[in-house]
Amino acid sequence: MTINERARRVILDLAVTLDGFIEGPNGEVDWCIMDPDMDFNKFLNQIDTILYGRKSYDIWGQYIPRNEDSDTDKEMWRLVHSKEKYVFSRTQKETDNRAILINDNIVEAVNKLKKNPGRDIWLYGGSSLITTFINLGLVDEFRLSVHPIILGEGKPLFIDINKRINLQIVETKKFSSGVVQLTYRLN
Repeated sequence: MTINERARRVILDLAVTLDGFIEGPNGEVDWCIMDPDMDFNKFLNQIDTILYGRKSYDIWGQYIPRNEDSDTDKEMWRLVHSKEKYVFSRTQKETDNRAILINDNIVEAVNKLKKNPGRDIWLYGGSSLITTFINLGLVDEFRLSVHPIILGEGKPLFIDINKRINLQIVETKKFSSGVVQLTYRLN
């Protein structure tokens, strides 16, 4: 079955610290290692849609790399910005012309996206949107890159999950930077 013949998957692809944080206490992500061996651009070529919460979109959905950033970083952001973007918000009623806003009926909207032809869908976040998607059963794959750092405090990846979710590991990768990437699917 080719990528266009199977149902699109919602993939939560995220960096997380060993102690389970996705940001430091002040929103820091400076601990996140972009290991070239991870081939993040390969993942970006696997998707054609990105799902953001409003706050994440405001920070990263329109991010423009600086002139001094590496060509690799610039290419990554070019790929990110070439994707169709959806912003989920309970309060915002309009967005720029680069994203589609979804205020309600999340399950229906996401299931419609999954039925449309195309590549997989990246659930970018933030944490509130991730929690909502997990609780609604909308995440098909969890791809977590565990970084070799303990922050001690910050924004946890999993909060307010309302039920047990059994997962099956489908892939494990270890990188020279010490990052371990774990990929799980629903059991």
